[in-house]
Amino acid sequence: MKISVFGLGYVGCVSAACLAARGHQVVGVDVNPVKVELISAGKAPVVEERIGELTAEMVGSGALRATTDTATAIRETDISLVCVGTPSAPNGSLSTEYLERVADEIGAALRDRPGRHTVVFRSTMLPGTCESLLVPILEKASGLIAGVDFGVAVNPEFLREGTSVRDFFDPPKTVIGELDPASGDMVADLYAGLPGQVFRVPIAVAEMTKYADNSYHGLKIAFANELGAICAALGLDSHRVMDVFLADTKLNVSPAYLRPGFAFGGSCLPKDLRGLVYAARRADVSVPLLSHVLPSNEEHLRRAFELVAVTGKRKVGLFGLSFKPGTDDLRESPLVELAERLLGKGYDLRIYDANVALSRLIGANRDYIEGRLPHLGDLLSNSVDDVMNHAEVCVVGCKDPAVLTALAGSGDRAIIDLVRLPDAEERRQRPGYVGLGW
Repeated sequence: MKISVFGLGYVGCVSAACLAARGHQVVGVDVNPVKVELISAGKAPVVEERIGELTAEMVGSGALRATTDTATAIRETDISLVCVGTPSAPNGSLSTEYLERVADEIGAALRDRPGRHTVVFRSTMLPGTCESLLVPILEKASGLIAGVDFGVAVNPEFLREGTSVRDFFDPPKTVIGELDPASGDMVADLYAGLPGQVFRVPIAVAEMTKYADNSYHGLKIAFANELGAICAALGLDSHRVMDVFLADTKLNVSPAYLRPGFAFGGSCLPKDLRGLVYAARRADVSVPLLSHVLPSNEEHLRRAFELVAVTGKRKVGLFGLSFKPGTDDLRESPLVELAERLLGKGYDLRIYDANVALSRLIGANRDYIEGRLPHLGDLLSNSVDDVMNHAEVCVVGCKDPAVLTALAGSGDRAIIDLVRLPDAEERRQRPGYVGLGW
């Protein structure tokens, strides 16, 4: 393919050289003439493992060249990768100045270019930026229609500085946010044959994936560092602790607990988090991340209550009460907390949970529920249909088969989904349905 790459920093320089190495004809474009001169001389404008040798080889073979001329680059290529920077302001906002400038220049060049060209944004940008800001700029400058006269896609990069060439050829995944299938096809062809799963998704989803990745990377580092600080204060070797932690690939280093849903609860997580934060405080160790896990969990519970409140309806059916499926354990269940708040605000509440029978609750479980919901017996029903008939608002906290069957005939009732129902994608198109985090 004939490719133009706009912005010759780390991402652009590496993308250009690596695409050239895959057999494409590539022209790098930058407003900085020094970078263009370096590429033209076979030298990489960045210091990076393997990039110097690869740039020299590709320029020498004629597969890679550079220019400051946007119009010529667009006219002579079929697809453009935009890799310009989106620097952060002191308040955390991202500057889209360079993206806007490049979009305007590309749009102007497209106006007189025959045939279809595809514009691919590889820069990191917040969800909505491409479709609400950049596509209108492209359309205005070109006088053309995106998705019809020219293609648009978002293709976030997952390159680490220091190993970016290696990461390009061995990516963990390829994400393609496509405005239309033809645009997605063009991007997919760029990376055909590379390892890793390919995700073709809506543009805004592609924009968000980079933030999901980097936020989680920062979260992991902060978690390890705070745990290390606590271990050091307690005289423990944190690396030995983490060796044990990392050996668990079923729960710890795995997809477990990484699907958005309702707040966590139970007899272990809240108690142990409180205990660890208390131990850190006693050891005079500041752990802002760990200290805010429970407040974050509480905020998610508040969101669920607010979703019920905004319906304006007073008769609520709560489906599920235990802290997780397959158990009758009610200790620190967020659903019990939600039920308590609803009752406290005067909602007419009925509850169904096939695993919870008041007569069977014993010990700490019974003591807990008598302290939180002393009138639970008056709220519980053995019939899912009775709770459904009572409800103007269905709050779904479980995926019990009987509940799923009843919800199929829920009619126009409001549904607050805390668990992501199996038909959530379809229900999202209907009025009255709200998912907690989707």
